[in-house]
Amino acid sequence: MTIGFPVYWMLNTAFKPSKDAIDPTPHFIPWPVSLENFRRALSISDFWGPVGRSLIVSLSTVGIGLVVGLLAALAISRFAFRGRKIVIVGILAVQMVPLVAMIIPVFLLLNDLGQYDKLPGLILTYLTFILPFTVWTLRGFIVNIPKELEEAAMVDGCSRTGAFVRVVFPLLAPGLVATSIYGFIQAWNEYLYALMLLSQQHQTATVWLSNFTTQHGTEYAPMMAGSTMMAIPVVILFLLVQRKMAAGLTAGAVKG
Repeated sequence: MTIGFPVYWMLNTAFKPSKDAIDPTPHFIPWPVSLENFRRALSISDFWGPVGRSLIVSLSTVGIGLVVGLLAALAISRFAFRGRKIVIVGILAVQMVPLVAMIIPVFLLLNDLGQYDKLPGLILTYLTFILPFTVWTLRGFIVNIPKELEEAAMVDGCSRTGAFVRVVFPLLAPGLVATSIYGFIQAWNEYLYALMLLSQQHQTATVWLSNFTTQHGTEYAPMMAGSTMMAIPVVILFLLVQRKMAAGLTAGAVKG
């Protein structure tokens, strides 16, 4: 209940009249229900442009991260090579670096590459902190899948690649889904890099919310309406893949 209260309050504020949003006396039920905040949110600035750019950045980050992360996790968990432990420690070390500490180096690097104020540059930046988590999470799922399943498939005539595609990959569905949801939420909600690396005409949805804060104050009710509309893609994604998030798909696959 405590976790869900901020979401409830966001929805409550989005549907209540603007004057009630700043009333010192809280109104726990939005009455009368008003859609004016949503109309105000859609009219204050371009809404669909930032949302579209956020979708492009988030989906591209998740797609690239899953492909590269899956190959890296497979190499780390299934193959023995020199420097394997160093790679694992390096992945953990990268996740310990504060994102704020990388703003200036990332800005200079993207500027030298000609990717400043461009969506590919932002996607590349997001991969720097989403990809290590993806590799580490998928590695944990791959390690928990018994090698005997691959060996049995190879005995039956499958190549190593065929054994992975036909046996291991389907069992990785919970890990792929969980990792993709995390990556999508991280990329969708990221604010600092989107603010620093993109101009106003290329801003994403999170930066778009700052339009409700002006020199005259903050329009809380329209801001909550905008936040509600921003949350819809994440909710839809979760509803589409929630069945795949069940754990224990490999239970009983190997006897003894």
